[in-house]
Amino acid sequence: MTAGRHFETLSIHAGEEEPNPKRALNCPIFMTAAFSFASLDQADAAFAFETDDYVYSRGNNPTLRLLERRMAALEGGADAVAFASGMAAISSVLLSLLKPGDEVIAHRMLYGSAWNFIRNILPQYGIGARLADLTDPRVLAAAISEKTRVVYFETPVNPSLEIIDIAAVSRIARERGAKVVVDNTFATPYFQRPLELGADVAVHSATKYISGHGDVIAGLAVAKDAEYIQHLKFGYLCELGGVMSPFTAWLLLRGLKTLALRMREHERNARLTAEFLARHPRVKKVYYPGLASFPGHAVAARQMRGFGAMVSFDIDGTVEQSKAVVNRLKLFKLAVSLGDCESLVQHPFAMTHRGYSEEEIAAAGLSPSLIRLSVGLEHPEDIIADLEQALSVLN
Repeated sequence: MTAGRHFETLSIHAGEEEPNPKRALNCPIFMTAAFSFASLDQADAAFAFETDDYVYSRGNNPTLRLLERRMAALEGGADAVAFASGMAAISSVLLSLLKPGDEVIAHRMLYGSAWNFIRNILPQYGIGARLADLTDPRVLAAAISEKTRVVYFETPVNPSLEIIDIAAVSRIARERGAKVVVDNTFATPYFQRPLELGADVAVHSATKYISGHGDVIAGLAVAKDAEYIQHLKFGYLCELGGVMSPFTAWLLLRGLKTLALRMREHERNARLTAEFLARHPRVKKVYYPGLASFPGHAVAARQMRGFGAMVSFDIDGTVEQSKAVVNRLKLFKLAVSLGDCESLVQHPFAMTHRGYSEEEIAAAGLSPSLIRLSVGLEHPEDIIADLEQALSVLN
């Protein structure tokens, strides 16, 4: 039994069911493809799900099971499934909840690959896809139909940092028989627990803050319904094959131990960075839920215990000038990812979100010159000094 109930304790101990082999302090990396049986009777019972015996690492593996149980505890879910990437988790979850003739409604702004999967790939399989402004629950209430089976969104949204009211959206969806899937990558379960607010599934690109060190590609899905998790794992993970490596699971278990500590420091640095940018004369707009002036601040304060470490901003200048600012940064590394110890920067509409048209960008109230920061764990004075010298190119 796991001792303790607080997040910091659960992130280190949750999911432990029995002593590790040889009394090892840390769970071993079970780098094996298959598991052997003492008899055909034992094998038959395992294949019939009458026991918890392991069969083949594409379906279950002890290192992955510990990660799944621990993530379920942190998200307040019944169980979880580990995937080879965030997109493997997102695509498998959506395919498991939708069939030809069904419809998914998603927020108008999403991570580029999720946007492409929903907008362009699902319709090839007879699944309708509509994008809407889910920051206003009334828009969802007007748009949802008898065909809608899933409502999908991120909050905070990538890269606009918009906040979507999880509880309000979940109430509307539940009344119409639709499931709610929330990408909780930006917030992590330390700052936000969508399942407790009414969502059915929380998904993560565990590549980001769950790992925290930029050395894995991984995804996770957590749900309130244990039967659904069984269906997702053996009906979709196993058959589509987006399986996480045991070594990756071990690295994620290591990352989880410091998640609370890292997120508190990330957020402190992000808040100081956002406040600096808000004061800068050449910064036109700052997107950060922790700023009282940010449109989604009140909802974020209600449904989150912290505002995260992602900050976006627009300069008072042209797209080319914003690119010059990015190119001048030295401490910030130009990279598409986020959630690492290192501070990262990217130009979304030239990189991860380049599939959006100028009209779609404008409809979302954004600018092609938007700069997105993943604020790392360096000293905040050094982070701010780097931004200050980069912005001096605008003088």
